[in-house]
Amino acid sequence: MRPPAGIAATALRTATASLCAVIALGLTACDTVFARQRDPAPFARLSGPEVVNKALAATRAAKAVHITVGTKSPDGAPVQAYVATDIRGECMVTLSMGAAGTMELVRTGGTVYVQSDEAMLRAADAGRSRTAVDTEVKKLTGRWVKARPFDRYTARALSYCDRKAFLDRLAGNSATAHKGRAITVGSTPALSLTGTAGRGTWTAAVATEGRPHILKLGFSTETPVTVEFSEFDKPFTVKKPAV
Repeated sequence: MRPPAGIAATALRTATASLCAVIALGLTACDTVFARQRDPAPFARLSGPEVVNKALAATRAAKAVHITVGTKSPDGAPVQAYVATDIRGECMVTLSMGAAGTMELVRTGGTVYVQSDEAMLRAADAGRSRTAVDTEVKKLTGRWVKARPFDRYTARALSYCDRKAFLDRLAGNSATAHKGRAITVGSTPALSLTGTAGRGTWTAAVATEGRPHILKLGFSTETPVTVEFSEFDKPFTVKKPAV
C-alpha cells in the first residue's frame, strides 16, 4: 500500500534535508583538513588567534629590531619613520613628515637628542614671533641638541621607539584573526592573517621559517598605518651625539 501523497512528500523532504546536512558536514570537515594541509608549517594545527599570540611573543622577545612605519599626520600629510630599537631602550629614529620636515632622534643612556631640518624647526615653533623663529632656525638647523620637553614632533618620533604600542594594538584584536595563504615577505616565507579592529581591519604576515616574528602589520582604520619589522636580534651601536 502506498502512503498518502502528503506523507510521502514530507518524508522525501526530511530525507533530503538530512542528506544535505550530512554532505555539508562532510565538506566542512574535509575543508578543515585540506586547509590544515595547506597551512605552512609550523602553523598547520594552530588557529588564527593562536598564531597571532605565538607571533606576538616572539616579536616582543626580540633583543633588537628595525621598524619602518608609514602613516599620515592629522592634516593628511604622509609620515615615514625608520627606527632601530632594542630591549635596553636604545633607539634611533629618522622621522619624515612631509611639509613639516625631517627630524633625527637618538635615545641613549636614557637621554634623548634630536637634530632637525629648517622645515621641522619652523613647524615646531609655529606661533612664535618670526624673529625668534628665524634666530632659532639659524642656530639649530642640522645641529644635535637635547630634546625639548613637550615638543610634539619629538614625542611622535619617540613613540616609534616602542614596539609595544604596535604589538599591543594587534593583541587587543587577536581574537578576530583568520589564517590566510602562504606568502613571501622579502625572501622569508610567511603566513598571512587578517582580522577586524573596531570599524576597520588589520593584516599581518608571520614568518614560517625560524622564529615566528611578525614581518608586516597593517591597520585600515581612520588613520591607516603600516609597520614592517626586520633585522631581528641584530645588535646595533648608538653613539651619543656631540651637542
